[in-house]
Amino acid sequence: MSMIAPQDQKTLRKLFEELEGDVTILNFTQHESPLVLPIQECDYCKETRELLEEVAALSEKIHLESRDFVRDKQEAERLGITRIPAFVLQGRARGAVRFFGIPAGYEFSTLVEDIIDVSTGKTDLSEKTRKALSEVKQKLHIQVFVTPTCPYCPRAARLAHKLAVENEHITADVVEISEFVEMAQRYQVQGVPKTVVNDLVEVVGAVPEARFVQQVLQALDESQQVVK
Repeated sequence: MSMIAPQDQKTLRKLFEELEGDVTILNFTQHESPLVLPIQECDYCKETRELLEEVAALSEKIHLESRDFVRDKQEAERLGITRIPAFVLQGRARGAVRFFGIPAGYEFSTLVEDIIDVSTGKTDLSEKTRKALSEVKQKLHIQVFVTPTCPYCPRAARLAHKLAVENEHITADVVEISEFVEMAQRYQVQGVPKTVVNDLVEVVGAVPEARFVQQVLQALDESQQVVK
């Protein structure tokens, strides 16, 4: 049984006609051979792979590549993949656009829109935001914690990923927090969406673009103060 309904597949095929460049979905998963016991338990690896396979089948410009989290450890470390399921969208994005956990529920729309942005290398961010981003020369790590049932989460998730599409120094993660309990505890996530930047600045809720960018950039100032 398909995870994406036939009518939705038809809609997505039409939508993906907007794709310009190719997009590679680099999916990190666990070994699924019945002869090998998985080293790390991954409850949603199978479902994530199946969903991504269906998405990739909707356009010749979307390519799915799978990596084993254990066997391909060096590549995982290079890309900052510390837990699974996880995948990276590669194309014309300048920074790193990453997902941790299955992009189900409301977060499926985030994946679809991200694929288009990564394909074109363009976003609908305001000129003011783009100008502010052009001055970012230091690393920014944005983590947006979400759940599939949260209707407000895609707004924060999309904003973070748009920033990464626009700037090579930005890594933006969308984390399905119910799959990673230890992260929920570490970052004291009591409600979603919650955004954490460089482990220093927190943004709670789905805030407007201008405020979101202001608080994200605030992390640069605080990082410099920590260094001093």
